[in-house]
Amino acid sequence: MNYLSWAVVALGAYSLVAPLMKVATTGQAKIPSDVAALVANGVLVVGTVGVIVVSGQSVTDSVISPKLPYVLAAGACLAVGILSYYRALALGPVSIVAPIFGMFLAVSSVVGIVALGEPLTVRKVAGIGFAVLAIALVSID
Repeated sequence: MNYLSWAVVALGAYSLVAPLMKVATTGQAKIPSDVAALVANGVLVVGTVGVIVVSGQSVTDSVISPKLPYVLAAGACLAVGILSYYRALALGPVSIVAPIFGMFLAVSSVVGIVALGEPLTVRKVAGIGFAVLAIALVSID
C-alpha cells in the first residue's frame, strides 16, 4: 500500500476514536479519561509490538539512533495531546472537541512548511485557510 492508502485507513480508524471515547468516558459506569487513555494506548502498544515482530524490524538499532530524541519529543507531545483530547471528550461534545483537535492537521502543515522547508503553494494556503474556517464554523456555538 502507498502512503495515500495508509492515510485513508488512518482516517477511517481514527474517525471512530472520538465517538467511542465519548461513550466510554461519560454516563453511567464511565471510565476516567486517563484510564481510558492508558487502556487504548496499551492496545496500541500491543499492536505495534505485533507489527514489529511480524515485520522483523530491529528495535535496538532505533534505540541507539541519533534520531531518538525526536521520537521521545514526539512521544511527549503525543502523551499531552491524547490525554488532553480524551479529557476534553469526557467533558464536552464530540462535535466541538473533535474538530478543534483535528486542527492539528492544519497546524502540522504550517510547521512542515515553516520548520521543515516543505513547499508553500497557493493551494496549500487556501486549504489551510479553509480548514481554519471549517473548524470555526463547526465548533463555535
